[in-house]
Amino acid sequence: MTRAVITHGPRPGTAETEPDVDMTTWLAGLELPSPVLTASGCAAAGRELDQFFDITSIGAVVTKSIMLNPRSGRPTPRMAETPSGMLNSIGLQGPGIDSFLERDLEWLRQRGARAVVSIAGGSVDEYTRLASKLRHVSDVAAIEVNISCPNVEDRGQVFACQAASAAEVVHAVRRNTAPGIPVLAKLSPDVTDIVEIAQAVVDAGADGLSMINTLLGMVIDTDTMRPALAGVTGGLSGPAIRPVAVRCVYQVHAAMPEVPILGMGGIRTGLDALEFVLAGASAVSVGTVTFNDPSAPARIGRELALALAERGFESLSDAVGYAHRAHEVPVSGGPVAARGHDVEPDADDELEAGAEG
Repeated sequence: MTRAVITHGPRPGTAETEPDVDMTTWLAGLELPSPVLTASGCAAAGRELDQFFDITSIGAVVTKSIMLNPRSGRPTPRMAETPSGMLNSIGLQGPGIDSFLERDLEWLRQRGARAVVSIAGGSVDEYTRLASKLRHVSDVAAIEVNISCPNVEDRGQVFACQAASAAEVVHAVRRNTAPGIPVLAKLSPDVTDIVEIAQAVVDAGADGLSMINTLLGMVIDTDTMRPALAGVTGGLSGPAIRPVAVRCVYQVHAAMPEVPILGMGGIRTGLDALEFVLAGASAVSVGTVTFNDPSAPARIGRELALALAERGFESLSDAVGYAHRAHEVPVSGGPVAARGHDVEPDADDELEAGAEG
């Protein structure tokens, strides 16, 4: 295992040399040549981004969440900019699974891109039928189960916010998905204990986790003095949510270090991606930034490789979860061992934490 050391002198990865870092990663048994994927909902099925970079060069294209039947989505306005982010209330607009298979997935297959198909539904039965339709479809690298949809059978409660309902959906999808195809459960941060939800979906058959989905937010237009979105609330994405996302990944990896995590939430640069990797993510999804930089997934992959090389890592896998390990850090008076997640704090530390709230 390579130990990270911040190097000095000539920087690796200059125009003359590429960083000598093995960027191969494994996500729930799926081998990927790059740890950078697109994020569901921000790139449809990859056609638009393919004109800016070769989509076969990244880890995979995570498709927009597809539902069983065509859906027009919510009324406009359904997007609003916020400081360091944006709110969206699209409402899972899409053509339905049959059209998706015929057009979008076929295009990805012909293009040679790896496809992670994101699915969404309003009932367990819808998820079951979606998984069944994908069961015999070739070239599906993995299935991402978007459980942040309201459960129409339970007064609109979001599946991901309750351990039992989240587990029920994932169990149904896993049971109806072909063996060997990884199932990733996409978790919501709008919960009291995300580790509890993570444990529930893994126990139900999830092979890995996608973390995190957007946070529920709201903007009021101070000119009209009404909600800016027709749907009133929407999902907050972008750099504003990155600290929340990193915290969620860190907590789940600390509790379940053996579970693969696809991290996402406000990633704009390679250093942003590195935060997720150090917190415990084996791969990352890049989303909102593509609206102003469509080539971001490829750029972030290069920046991440450079950042790893500069810190002395020979491979991406060596960096996964590194922030949890006890290691030497410089402090006044000399280096001391920093506490990892497996080291108990002493009484003085506990008192300080309590004083800070």
